[in-house]
Amino acid sequence: MYHNSMMELSEDRKGLFDELVKFCMASGEIDQSLYLEYDVKRGLRDSSGKGVLTGLTEISDVNGSKVVDGVKMPAEGELYYQGYNVRDLIKGDVERRFAFEEITYLLLFGELPNQKQFDSFCAVLGDLQELSNDFVRDVIQYHPSANIMNSLQKTILSLYSFDENPEDTSVPNVLRQCLQMIAKMPLISVYAYHCYRHYGLNKNLVIRAPKKEYSTAENILNILRPDGKFTPLEAFVLDTALVLHAEHGGGNNSTFTTHVVTSSGTDSYSAMAAAVASLKGPKHGGANLKVQQMFADLEANVKDWTSEAQVRDYLSKVLAKEAFDRAGLIYGMGHAVYTLSDPRKEILKDCVRTLAEEKGRMEEFALYDMVERISAELITKGRRVFKPVCANVDFYSGFMYSMLGIPEELFTPIFAIARISGWSAHRLEELVNRGKIIRPAYKYVGTHKEYFPMKERFW
Repeated sequence: MYHNSMMELSEDRKGLFDELVKFCMASGEIDQSLYLEYDVKRGLRDSSGKGVLTGLTEISDVNGSKVVDGVKMPAEGELYYQGYNVRDLIKGDVERRFAFEEITYLLLFGELPNQKQFDSFCAVLGDLQELSNDFVRDVIQYHPSANIMNSLQKTILSLYSFDENPEDTSVPNVLRQCLQMIAKMPLISVYAYHCYRHYGLNKNLVIRAPKKEYSTAENILNILRPDGKFTPLEAFVLDTALVLHAEHGGGNNSTFTTHVVTSSGTDSYSAMAAAVASLKGPKHGGANLKVQQMFADLEANVKDWTSEAQVRDYLSKVLAKEAFDRAGLIYGMGHAVYTLSDPRKEILKDCVRTLAEEKGRMEEFALYDMVERISAELITKGRRVFKPVCANVDFYSGFMYSMLGIPEELFTPIFAIARISGWSAHRLEELVNRGKIIRPAYKYVGTHKEYFPMKERFW
């Protein structure tokens, strides 16, 4: 689609490249038994799967267990933002329609705003939201990518060139930069998608302006849809998803990346681009897309979606590496911290059920519910697991996005639109506490070798 001859090897060079691949594979392979011998905490986790303590934070708390009589036991999952239970934050005031902007304020400043503070904060975000026509044309439209996360990285890094003081890592300047990126991220993401559709798929290019009186969720739907129309329920459900994805502790891959990169003293744009790069991975932010692909394969290969026996047989084949992508994974099931339940999934599932009723897609919702229940049972019985297995937030989020008419290309970017609030809070926390550069140890397990001049290398 975006063929570039500069990225292709000539035929007479492909054989040479294949040899280089063999050398690379042989050089990079480490004896796996050495990881046990040296007690390496692979993935920064211990043998029970618990994360190795590498930092402290007040921004959020993720709980999936409790201690009873000195013994750690599985528990219903709880998530707290700056000390507030996310369930209470979602419920909020009866008259309040949207919560994401309020939660962003909470994550950044540690307390919920009063009305005056909230109105002022939203006004600042509204002013920082705008993108000039020149920026849209020269940056976002220039060489669009089929993967919008790559476009996000490129565009965020380009903001550096438009900043009069990009290298200043003082708290006031970094806060300004973070608020700017939080405000602009929805436009950058959706505009990048529209440009990809136009230049990559030969569709009409429609760029709609945001409305300052709209919430983030409303504006995403407004600028994504050609007519800019949406229902109150659609906006409410999307707003809830943004809140649930805004933050999840300091140890998740992209937030830890933010801490690591920030600790080096680099600029805000580089730090956020690195976080986006982390989130792009299918083991992190791209997981909900794998769930969608798995369900598409299930629907294509199971004749009767209502038959528990047929669905169970399909899922058993998935776990046995005989179906779907042969990876042996039921995507959307399991979590590094949560045991009995993921509170984000519980909240989102209720929203998805309501939306499915409005959209006439309750048959599909019933299928998701069945797969969730059967999968937990099959995984627990068929594998040696040290804790209960529950569905995570990714299990239902992709289905929700599809009901909102959000294309798959924007699934992970919407995650980034939400999570940049958390990344910003953690970047500021790292700077305020003046931490050392993060540098975990790696042990060398190779061999020392004698150097030979080129003319003496006979291998």
